Amino acid sequence: MSFGQGGPQWGPGGSGSQPPQWGRQTPDWAALAEASESRNRRRRLLLVCGGAFATVAVGAAVAVAVVSADGNGQASNRPASDLPASTDIPPDTTGPGPSFEETSAPPPLDPKDFVSSAKKDTAPLSPETLFPGTRLTMGENVYKKGAVASTKNCASAAQGTLGAVLTKNDCTRLMRVTYSLDGVAVTVGVAVFETEAKATKAKNDADNKSVVQSLSGSGVPSFCRSAICRSTTNSYGRYAYFTVAGFTDGKDVVPKDSKVFATGDDLGEFTFRQIRRRGEAQASAAANQ
Repeated sequence: MSFGQGGPQWGPGGSGSQPPQWGRQTPDWAALAEASESRNRRRRLLLVCGGAFATVAVGAAVAVAVVSADGNGQASNRPASDLPASTDIPPDTTGPGPSFEETSAPPPLDPKDFVSSAKKDTAPLSPETLFPGTRLTMGENVYKKGAVASTKNCASAAQGTLGAVLTKNDCTRLMRVTYSLDGVAVTVGVAVFETEAKATKAKNDADNKSVVQSLSGSGVPSFCRSAICRSTTNSYGRYAYFTVAGFTDGKDVVPKDSKVFATGDDLGEFTFRQIRRRGEAQASAAANQ
């Protein structure tokens, strides 16, 4: 068996043969040195690569920590100078806040209360306070104011069944005023009672023959004394109010005479507004005391 040139030579003599004879060939020291240097370079390269990988891993871990700390799952791009200082962080506001006593504003005063009984309705009262001025404008209509009157004998200024109604419910005063426009005149009568209940009862007791007596004078001739006229009845608070409207030439009113109906409606609406304004004025004065 041979291991190449210069290797040991085994003889055929078995155990009794001579020992092997080694050749005299010298080792290649340069090759050995080069192989050793190559192994050293590989070792250094492995060390450098391992260190770089470790650095990358640490950086990735820091980046993950920064992303997690941002709160929204996205890395913040703000520089460190934009971050709030510790003194800028708001304090804990989870504690109880200041407490305040519950207060409530008083309910507004009802104007109707001040015209519903004589005890509260104490403002000066006359035909002039309810119907001031010399003219009345309602929409496109401008009515001229005529005569005014006031009496404590309510039945004396009533026609038909109205006198008995006013007396029965203790009417204390009846004020009247007349307005006219283009041959049509209307008288408004405002009956005053102690309470709203009595005024409402008077309105309900009135029938189609309960008519306030028309008031002539101040340029308005007598009207609606014998002719057929249109009348209305209503109430608000402690006041019942009535209208009678017709032609100043004595002609009877028929359903198609819309001008007469409009005149009566205008004066009825104005009377309601004036009584309500009276209540509003007294409620405002009481609230400011």
